[in-house]
Amino acid sequence: MIIVAARVETIVNSVFSSNTYLISSDESSDSWLVDCGDMDKVMKILPDGNKIRGLFLTHTHFDHIYGINELTRLFPECLIYTSEYGATAIRSSKLNLSRYHESPVEYAGDKLRVLKEGDIVKLYDVVEMSVIETPGHCPSCLSYMTDEWLFSGDSYIQGLKVVTNLPKGDKAMAQMSVEKIKSLIGHRMLFPGHGESCIIRHN
Repeated sequence: MIIVAARVETIVNSVFSSNTYLISSDESSDSWLVDCGDMDKVMKILPDGNKIRGLFLTHTHFDHIYGINELTRLFPECLIYTSEYGATAIRSSKLNLSRYHESPVEYAGDKLRVLKEGDIVKLYDVVEMSVIETPGHCPSCLSYMTDEWLFSGDSYIQGLKVVTNLPKGDKAMAQMSVEKIKSLIGHRMLFPGHGESCIIRHN
């Protein structure tokens, strides 16, 4: 088994208690985010001298993206990784549902990178992020997997049913995505979009 020379830190955001995850390594000045909410909390734990090199979006609902413009102000070269649908939704307050909150969010940058099933993004020498398409909660949903971690966003939260009653939710697709994620968890630590990270014990 590869020893992962990196760590994940959890930030619980002020909006709907969504999770942001900060990935860092003592061997690199690059850090990465999975979803983006309260940037002030990110900056408090970001290692001194580190830059956020990329943001992986699990989906583009407001509570998982609302810190994006502050992030790109602080780190203009930060790449935003999302799905094809997410690349449209992140620029639309209607599609990302932020229109219905007091602070609508629309990304206006040009650092988008569209990901699809099977794509791989190298984070560090021994850490690669594999992309899994897991729609149902939202058409933009992606999950991300390394040898040791699985970031499932709102596509799978242990013990909870996937929310599909928001615009463009799809119950059947959500169930298929749940089964897909469960088949991939294995020994990995699960990092969901809300709630606590955990290791799923299989009987």
